[in-house]
Amino acid sequence: MNYLSFASRWQQCSLPLIAILRGVTPEEAQGVAETLLECGFTYLEVPLNSPQPFESIAIMAKTVGSRGFVGAGTVLTEHQVHQVADAGGQLIISPNMDSSVIRASGELGLTSLPGIATPSEAFTALRAGASALKLFPAELITPAIVKAMRAVLPAEAVCLPVGGIHPDAEQMRSYRQSGARGFGLGGGLYQPGISLTTLRERAKAYHDAWHQADKK
Repeated sequence: MNYLSFASRWQQCSLPLIAILRGVTPEEAQGVAETLLECGFTYLEVPLNSPQPFESIAIMAKTVGSRGFVGAGTVLTEHQVHQVADAGGQLIISPNMDSSVIRASGELGLTSLPGIATPSEAFTALRAGASALKLFPAELITPAIVKAMRAVLPAEAVCLPVGGIHPDAEQMRSYRQSGARGFGLGGGLYQPGISLTTLRERAKAYHDAWHQADKK
């Protein structure tokens, strides 16, 4: 899926936040997926350095069905792209920009979100067929830098800061006003062993912060 097609789909998302579930286990996968769906999350990422990640992806993909999208994070090789596809995953998210991973994702009809930190990486990723751009780590990519990148990137390209994003409407609003179209949420949302009650509370806090930031 190229960035123009993805932008159209992303625009229809009522909560444009990706849940990064590093450390989730197959035993937790169904409950975590159902809880996040109830809170409005429709993009779920299982990083491949989690325990038995492909099992968790398969369980979550079956749980989510047509209600959302499930895939993998920390995808570094073409072989891993094929493993994610075999598990039923639809998202390929990476911390880096690797053209071979992006192209392999496109060949399988998967959504590719490579990590980029510079304009050169961003343009290379889009030329390779990236669906959207993961601005990582966001701790180093301030709203001012996002604004500068947006001035030269295609207007349709979806940019998603990832790293250090809090359930803070002012922080989210600052990035949004600079051109970000959503966020990836890691440790502030999910941590290994978290209870579903706590996960629901955190998910609701992010949900509310996003909609507060969305107000003009």
